[in-house]
Amino acid sequence: MENNQQILLASRPSGMPTKENFAFKEAPIPEIGVGEVLIRTLYLSVDPYMRGRMSDRKSYVPPFPLNEIIVGGIVGEIIESRADDLSKGDVVIGNLGWQLYNVANTAEVRKIDPTIAPISTYLGVLGMPGLTAYFGLLDIGQPKEGETVVISGAAGAVGMIVGQIAKIKGAHVVGIAGSDEKIDYITQELGFDVAINYKTTDNIRQALKEACPNGVDVYFDNVGGEISDAVLSLLNHGARIPLCGQISLYNLEKPDVGPRIQSQLLINSALMKGFIVSDYAKQFKEGAFQLAQWVQEGKIKYKENIVEGFENTIDAFLGLFKGENIGKQIVKVAERSQPSD
Repeated sequence: MENNQQILLASRPSGMPTKENFAFKEAPIPEIGVGEVLIRTLYLSVDPYMRGRMSDRKSYVPPFPLNEIIVGGIVGEIIESRADDLSKGDVVIGNLGWQLYNVANTAEVRKIDPTIAPISTYLGVLGMPGLTAYFGLLDIGQPKEGETVVISGAAGAVGMIVGQIAKIKGAHVVGIAGSDEKIDYITQELGFDVAINYKTTDNIRQALKEACPNGVDVYFDNVGGEISDAVLSLLNHGARIPLCGQISLYNLEKPDVGPRIQSQLLINSALMKGFIVSDYAKQFKEGAFQLAQWVQEGKIKYKENIVEGFENTIDAFLGLFKGENIGKQIVKVAERSQPSD
């Protein structure tokens, strides 16, 4: 086998991250102990939340330590096992290091079924993004038939699943995205009722008024900033706002200053609730089962933007903040040696 290759956080970004904030390192492939497995990385996930962990400030997860391996979602193949319940050839998912080979114990990984869907989907529609969409929309948003659901970041890994679940529940779905290609995809392929390209729309508030003639009942907020200000001005009485992400703010060096939203929430008896997917960890099995069923029934479609090669991981991560991806951004590191799924 080749040497292990690793990606470390070399310095903390100031504003938008650059390649200089990362370092590649070669290391020996680690040996495993009793109860452990050696995992060869097949796919790794790059996600917007990782930007927050690169800064040394309080958040819902600790920051990445400097000069240590970055950790994220990994789908890999077990190539050596000293664990009773995992065997060579099994495909697993876990929160592991950005490296070619990881050692893990059985509590750190979960075996996945390659016959349900392509294994890469366990980092997307059947993984963290899909579960984020499922629980955020259904538990906090609670869309009802005939209501209007607005989603920002609608062509991203979470947003596109939110919109499709809202359609399953009978809602009028409005998506906000940043290119004509994304607009065409979420309306023509995914069935969103209306979509707005915020980059080419002169007046986002007016465009939203036209797209939401009956106001907004649910706003699934992935981006924050001026787009969210415009949506919040259209809230109906009893509106619900799952607060999932704020990607427009992640690279700001100074606190964002915008309209005070409390009065909008007060006069409309509206609920805004922030959440992270791990809040629902005990219900992951239920959510994953339902998502898989909808995918198999053709009720949920998904799109992956797969970047080939471990050496291109940083480019794939930086591309998230340039809006390059439609759907889940994934890096393909290696081919599975077992029979293809």
